[in-house]
Amino acid sequence: MHESPRIEWAGLSIDLAAIFMITVTCLIVFVLARLSVRSLSIASPGKLQNFMEWVVEFIRNTIASTMEMHIGKKFVALGMTFIMFIFVANVLGLPFAIVTKHDEPFSIFGQEIVSVTEKLAKDVSSGKEHPHAELVWWKSPTADASVTMGLALITILLVHTMGVARNRRSYFKHYFQPHATFFPIHVIEQFANFLTLGLRLYGNIFAGEVLISVLIKVGVFGIFGLVVWQGFSVFVGAIQSFIFVILTMVYLSQKLDNSHDH
Repeated sequence: MHESPRIEWAGLSIDLAAIFMITVTCLIVFVLARLSVRSLSIASPGKLQNFMEWVVEFIRNTIASTMEMHIGKKFVALGMTFIMFIFVANVLGLPFAIVTKHDEPFSIFGQEIVSVTEKLAKDVSSGKEHPHAELVWWKSPTADASVTMGLALITILLVHTMGVARNRRSYFKHYFQPHATFFPIHVIEQFANFLTLGLRLYGNIFAGEVLISVLIKVGVFGIFGLVVWQGFSVFVGAIQSFIFVILTMVYLSQKLDNSHDH
């Protein structure tokens, strides 16, 4: 497996490739959004405008399936941002990968790439004849668990913030219903929502990229499988972005309904 280019800073382990790919994803989403509204027209809308209008309508229908639209209309922009960012992030690693091979430790901007140092030391200790480390610089950001768990954390924090803001008393009362003994179960449920939301997305995208790397190593015999799998991976990327959005809306609707039911 390829290593990620990690540096240590202020006690934190930072994946440079993940930061780079998140930036690329944000730029692509921004450019798409900007181009779609550059020349708006009612009489003769362009293809990109039509596509964005379809996405907006799709998000509105998704929200409407989970809550009343007079409540959910404020979350249309959130749904648009999530589905566009996650879909683009999911498919960025499909066309190609940028991998570099290193036989010696090196630094970037004065910061040592610790993943290379650690891999070389491991190869030397195991007696490997030609110790080296391979770093992957271009990949799907969502193939990194820290990215998907960060997205899940954003969702969970938003959900609970909205729940408390709408009706604090009903929000906390919910954890003790139908009986106080259910409090631990409700807490575990919220933690499970956080884990499954992030790990589901990570697992699907990471597994896809691992399979692509295996097919590439197979050589000419894996070309057909690679083409088929990449096409299927676009579908998986779209489905996973949709699942993330609809689960976000479901969690929001549960907390908002809680605040209105009591």
